Amino acid sequence: MSTVLVTGGSGFVGGHVILQLLEAGHTVRTTVRSLPKEAAVRATLEKGGATNLDKLTFFAADLEKDDGWAAAVAGCEYVQHVASPFPIAQPKDEMELIRPAVEGTLRVLRAARDAGVKRVVQTSSFAAIGYGHGQSDKEYDERDWTNVDGPAVQPYMKSKTLAERAAWDFVEREGNGMELAVVNPVGIFGPALNGDLSTSVELVKRMIEGKLPGVPRLYLGAVDVRDVAGMQVKAMTAPEARGERFLAVAGKALSFHDMAEALHTGLGEEGAKAKMRELPDWLVLIVAIFNPLAREAVPRLGIKANASNRKAREVLGWEFISSEDAIVASGRSLIDLGLIK
Repeated sequence: MSTVLVTGGSGFVGGHVILQLLEAGHTVRTTVRSLPKEAAVRATLEKGGATNLDKLTFFAADLEKDDGWAAAVAGCEYVQHVASPFPIAQPKDEMELIRPAVEGTLRVLRAARDAGVKRVVQTSSFAAIGYGHGQSDKEYDERDWTNVDGPAVQPYMKSKTLAERAAWDFVEREGNGMELAVVNPVGIFGPALNGDLSTSVELVKRMIEGKLPGVPRLYLGAVDVRDVAGMQVKAMTAPEARGERFLAVAGKALSFHDMAEALHTGLGEEGAKAKMRELPDWLVLIVAIFNPLAREAVPRLGIKANASNRKAREVLGWEFISSEDAIVASGRSLIDLGLIK
């Protein structure tokens, strides 16, 4: 078994990656912004079923600072670079997202190279693949890249695209033989581990609580966080994953109506408040005048961005949890954690 550094261990994906690495018997290190967070993260992982927590060590490191990274990665064979900002609302200054995503990625890669790490697995996103192309019927795959100057491209999409491109460029020019593999998830659902919710799971929470008056004509790809974490771990050591990108997507993009229907079916009475009435575009446009979240949604109304999971299935041999089951798993975990009002 290997020693592996996971950046951003307090996050949704990072937590699940740690769980799977520990279960597989690896020695794991993880970074948090400040060490006082260690107790809470350990408690979350233990509640999530973690085994071998004695094989987990914490290091303080921030994506925007050099301090701590050399110590965190020293002696590691692999790095799982998961940490990256993902806000519910987009910032006014896009550099608040782009700077830590790009500079943080390069900071981690430099430290990994200098420590003699064999391979880095980066958590990128479908945001780096399928945006800025307008309405399109094509099915996106790993050969595609987001056009950062295209329509409806928001700061988060730019941050993920520029960070991934920076990683590939660095490994090619300055990596000194260090390997890179990348996982590109669509909207990540599945079991929440605590109340610090990802943007996707927060959407499920709002649906279950009946806080959405209806569903806009929006579409979203879905994947279970357990599949994302499993793909990250598989891509870490599989020889065929070297130098490759892998889309993590369970199937066709779901409408928000489909998501609400899955909650009704999968949760019964506990999902009954999820509204299934589709809102007309003109109403969303009116709401967008006053609501920043609705305003961000307007450019994507009616756009179906489908992605292929063929490469993940054929190269990694991956079998995906269905989109509907991933969404229901989010809802069930929120209920079990007592987070639904």
